[in-house]
Amino acid sequence: MTRSRWAVVALTTGALALAGCNAGSSTTGTSASPDGSASAKTGGAITIGLVAEPASLDFTQADGAAAPQLELTNIYETLVKLDNTGEIVPSLAKSWKVSDDKLTYTFTLVDNATFTDGAKFTAKDAAFSINRVKTGWVPSVKAAMDVVSDAKAVSDTELQVTLSKPSNNWLYKMTTRIGAMMSEAGIADLANKPVGTGPYVFSSWNRGDSIELKANASYWGKKPNFDTVTFKYFKDPTALNNALLTGAINVVGTVQAPESLGQFESAGKYQIIEGTTNGEVLLSMNNSRAPFNNLKARQAVRTAIDHKALMDTCWAGKGALIGSMVPPTDPWYEDRTGDYPFDLAKAKSLLQESGMAGTPIQMKLPANLPYATACGQVVKSMLEEAGFTVNLSQLEFPAAWLQTVFKDADYDMSMVAHVEPRDLPAVFGNPKYYPRYDNAKVQELIAAADSGTAEEEVTKMKEAAKIISEDAAGDFLFVLPNLMVADKDITGLPKNAIGESFDLSQLGRS
Repeated sequence: MTRSRWAVVALTTGALALAGCNAGSSTTGTSASPDGSASAKTGGAITIGLVAEPASLDFTQADGAAAPQLELTNIYETLVKLDNTGEIVPSLAKSWKVSDDKLTYTFTLVDNATFTDGAKFTAKDAAFSINRVKTGWVPSVKAAMDVVSDAKAVSDTELQVTLSKPSNNWLYKMTTRIGAMMSEAGIADLANKPVGTGPYVFSSWNRGDSIELKANASYWGKKPNFDTVTFKYFKDPTALNNALLTGAINVVGTVQAPESLGQFESAGKYQIIEGTTNGEVLLSMNNSRAPFNNLKARQAVRTAIDHKALMDTCWAGKGALIGSMVPPTDPWYEDRTGDYPFDLAKAKSLLQESGMAGTPIQMKLPANLPYATACGQVVKSMLEEAGFTVNLSQLEFPAAWLQTVFKDADYDMSMVAHVEPRDLPAVFGNPKYYPRYDNAKVQELIAAADSGTAEEEVTKMKEAAKIISEDAAGDFLFVLPNLMVADKDITGLPKNAIGESFDLSQLGRS
């Protein structure tokens, strides 16, 4: 199949629709920029368009990235967070120190933060939040807290956390959803009434349409510029783009049709943000059952896919080829795209050698994620060119996909972007995770990387990524770009999206 035919396949997926409604946004006043000049207007409203709506606001009980994207740093804050370069910086913790044996972390907390129910945030809340991840959370990400043996309040503003073994990864993971600070009194109804210390509070949820946040009038830190923020969800990229063109939204939070950017460039009244993310688009293979419990069958998949042509065809050439489960923003990244160069004849040969040539593949894609539906069609065509038989079906995302693929592992092949930071250990270090990849050497390397020196961490993580790639545990299609389009006067949009949150605290209007 030629590239032009692959392009036709990609462009014919999904129905196109138009977005109605209008999102007016007035502004009042100005706020000073760091240099003292008046730059950002305060007050008013902003509407941000996205695709993946949360299944629940309670990310302590359900997997998925949509809820943390909305709530983390906005409603819930963490002790430490990532700055725009990926460095760990203070948040609810003003400072911290680590013992010489790397087992004890002592945090000094801010003394003026309060929860939205009026209660004061103290070290007791921090200890409760950390301990509850181990005892009360359900999602697989909770495993990153297993290394904690004790978390206790020394005083209202001093927290002591003791690890069972040194962990390079633990403090970094505290910038993610598992580091969200909650109170014991505020967890009664997390699915409908989240209670945090952040600059915004949950206001309302029109399910299937939008979620509204309001500025936290009692926020302890710098007040946010917008009084109201609405996250509006769209089921297809055309509707999302049209919403910006018609003024229904102010920001396309994640461009879902990169080939459509030209219409915004020519209009002259929009800004386009283009950077990178840590969202690896993984073509997962179920390593626990046929045909992909067979190494040669997995190798045939990786060899059959022309990754450059795929990215050019289904994602307008936007993104970066990687070849492993490590994005370029991670310290142990190295280019592994040469491990399985495209070779159609070799792919056909490997498939024959595997003895799996006649085995139908059940490819189950998340239906309302445009990159998956578009790129999935191209992958199907490329695999069939190599001799695979691919039956493609779509599952509503997140609920149906999370149940069938993620929880039950009832699939042969799927595709989703893993946007959680530094997620190689979670995806390929845990044999119960949905790719069902079980490699004792990889697990050993991940453990050694976490407990070793900074240099050993980089070396061993590179070695683990190399084994996973060479073992064809999955196929790593590309890293999603950070593509946003917004009204020209919106300020504070990040160039790179390398954390879990869509951080609203920096947004303003010039």
